[in-house]
Amino acid sequence: MIKPEFVASGGSYVRWVSGIRFVTKLVNSPLGRDPALPLKQEGAPMYSVDLRTRDGHGHAIVELRGELDVSDAAAVVAAFVLIVARRPEIIVDLAGLEFIDSSGVAALARGRKLARHAGGDLLLASPQREVLRVLTVTRLIDIFPVHASVDEAAGHARRTAAARAGRPGLTVAT
Repeated sequence: MIKPEFVASGGSYVRWVSGIRFVTKLVNSPLGRDPALPLKQEGAPMYSVDLRTRDGHGHAIVELRGELDVSDAAAVVAAFVLIVARRPEIIVDLAGLEFIDSSGVAALARGRKLARHAGGDLLLASPQREVLRVLTVTRLIDIFPVHASVDEAAGHARRTAAARAGRPGLTVAT
């Protein structure tokens, strides 16, 4: 295997691994602007899922697009490790995720475990019908907070944090 070559190009990093070109787009936010991220994920290129991070609503917003399957699950977990180290409160935006298999479900569960061990949580938002069906069949929907939108997930997180802090007049919607 040839060592990857990293080339900065217009807000993205291009790397070549064994003659295959991988492009990592960078989002203009503190979480997405880590030029070392491709280096840290060396050896774990993502083939069918696009993972982008941004900061919003006091959380790390992780956007997943494409297909999250066995070929990308380990790389997604590696990304969660890096994200949790910076900000353990995570909302995963699933609006662009078209497919997920059991390995992808396991990656989300591992991401939540990492976030909780760091004192945060991982919430899911905006799943498409097929992804929601997989979450339902695997019963992950019973243990994961799943919300219709990123804004709704952020609101739920704020209410939950306020209830934990014992602020009067706020309730936790379940």
